[in-house]
Amino acid sequence: MNTLADDVVARGRRVILRRKRLSDAKDDYTWRSDEELARYDAASPVRLSLPDFQASLLAQLRYPDGARRSFAIEDEGGRHIGNAMYYNLREAMGEAELGITIGDRRYWGQGYGSDAVQALVKLVFREKGLRRMFLHTLDWNVRAQRCFQKAGFVPRGLVQRDGRSFVLMEKLQRLEHTASQ
Repeated sequence: MNTLADDVVARGRRVILRRKRLSDAKDDYTWRSDEELARYDAASPVRLSLPDFQASLLAQLRYPDGARRSFAIEDEGGRHIGNAMYYNLREAMGEAELGITIGDRRYWGQGYGSDAVQALVKLVFREKGLRRMFLHTLDWNVRAQRCFQKAGFVPRGLVQRDGRSFVLMEKLQRLEHTASQ
């Protein structure tokens, strides 16, 4: 649970976003195999063995994909509580999609998710120079929608995909202009 300073990529009020490590695999595997968490993510639970899952994570760590990046979310005490990522990065269009999972249920409903989202958005806007981040959340997941709204995302409409209804939400980069006098 030691967070090395070199691993930290962003800080929120309550969370730390850090680079993923192979030691995250067990938590990630537990969360990605969980039926309820998979339902919130509109995905099927992972059915790989833990060693195969670890090998997959190791490959991702060794050969990162430039269009997606995943980070571990830690609480104030250095406990790995979830993951946040951006993906579908389209630098030419100035946008990327965001995803988050607070896998440790003890941290649900306490503001950790919106804090992590705010930290990730700030990081990506700054480092990638994007103008827009967006996400899709299931229309029935009101708790997630509140989390994203708290982090500054605005609902923009409904999207139908694979027989499910998602709320499209976005956050635009606020350009702060200094008035010269």
